[in-house]
Amino acid sequence: MLKQILGRIPKKNSKNSGHSDPSTSSFSKRNEGGTKRVSNPVDDALGASFSAMNMGSNGQNKFIPASYEALPSFRDVPASEKQQLFIRKLKMCSAIFDFTDTGKSVKEKEIKRQTLLELVEYVTSANGKFTETVMQEVVKMVSANIFRVFTPQPRENKLIDGIDLEEEEPAIDPAWSHLQVIYEFLLRFTISPETDAKIAKRYIDHSFVMKLLDLFDSEDPREREYLKTILHRIYGKFMVHRPFIRKAINNIFYHFIFETEKYNGIAEFLEVLGSIINGFALPLKEEHKLFLVRTLIPLHKPKCLAMYHQQLSYCVTQFVEKDFKLADTVIRGLLKYWPVTNSSKEVLFLNELEEILEVTQIPEFQRCMVPLFQQIARCLRSLHFQVAERSLFLWNNDHIENLIKQNRKVILPIIFPSIERNARHHWNQAVHSLTLNVRKIFYDLDPDLFKACQNKFDEDELKGSSIKEKRIMTWNRLEELAAKNSSSGEAVLVP
Repeated sequence: MLKQILGRIPKKNSKNSGHSDPSTSSFSKRNEGGTKRVSNPVDDALGASFSAMNMGSNGQNKFIPASYEALPSFRDVPASEKQQLFIRKLKMCSAIFDFTDTGKSVKEKEIKRQTLLELVEYVTSANGKFTETVMQEVVKMVSANIFRVFTPQPRENKLIDGIDLEEEEPAIDPAWSHLQVIYEFLLRFTISPETDAKIAKRYIDHSFVMKLLDLFDSEDPREREYLKTILHRIYGKFMVHRPFIRKAINNIFYHFIFETEKYNGIAEFLEVLGSIINGFALPLKEEHKLFLVRTLIPLHKPKCLAMYHQQLSYCVTQFVEKDFKLADTVIRGLLKYWPVTNSSKEVLFLNELEEILEVTQIPEFQRCMVPLFQQIARCLRSLHFQVAERSLFLWNNDHIENLIKQNRKVILPIIFPSIERNARHHWNQAVHSLTLNVRKIFYDLDPDLFKACQNKFDEDELKGSSIKEKRIMTWNRLEELAAKNSSSGEAVLVP
């Protein structure tokens, strides 16, 4: 068996031969004069084949062995030799191929893919603790294959041209057929009970985690989905890395919010954080409250909010559900970043606002209800029918309606002008009907308050009409005086 294995391994060319493989000769030159080590010939040959690999390549053939042949199956070797064969297969899979050229190294690519599938199966069915050497080789192989530099996409131009990024076809990595198996391997290795976190943390360290987080900017949604699952598992298994992971994600968010507003993996990060927030112990730590105020609320600022709003809303609502006293802070934060000219974003804010108000208690509601309903009043009189309609839908929620009814003496005077104007002349029939329903709720609840607001509104309308007439008269006088003095060039003074 050993002879068969050795027969498949590429032999070094003699120094006296007329020609030599450039990769093996360069490897020999690097090792001339080096320290001598004792090892078995299989490891020496594999070391010669793979140690010259550039672990940070960008998908190009930095080094491919002269003879890339499949190694024996795990079923064909005794149990005592399986771990050694596992290491050899890991080293073999560190070879990097160019997947942009589909006709290049076809045989070698298929051999590597089949070997990766064998590795996944081996890790899944392993029944003995992985040694430190195995863990080191696992991290080396994974790092060689997945850590790479992405080619930036011209996303700014897409926004300028008015194209919705969500409708764009996602960029597909040509190497995905191999990357998928490697991610599956890393996931199985991470969750395996045979992976001792105390030892593995030396290799799945801060540097490895940081590079893993950088991959979340991948254009390929399938890759981001795997990364999300793996990151969540690492967070759960390696408790020592938890503060570092939270801080690193924070820094990525800050860079996204205040500098670039371009990053592909924000939604996936928020999905992971949603699960993490759900597990926060009570009372909440000050660090976690600061994360809400300094990171999650400012994430409402970017123009591309729609790409990750669902996940963001879930995270924010989780905080309010855990500590209802945070409702005032969250609502005021939303008001701070409330969009002025972006109607579709405004609808998203109203959706999130309803979710937050649904878990808000009366004391917190009363602290913020004045600025909140000043904003809702602006939304009610919006000419964009979806914004006005979504605002009126708040009254369909029983909890929110009860909050409003209990504080009607403050709220109705704020929103009455918007309701009355909608009822009189809003262009959209659905908005008009919903407004009449809300108007009837207030009238049935407190007729005296309603009439008082009605009288004040009529007085304000009369005052507004007289002010408007006075303004028109002033402009007319100004035009007359300007016409009289246009020939003389004298300055016009309006009394």
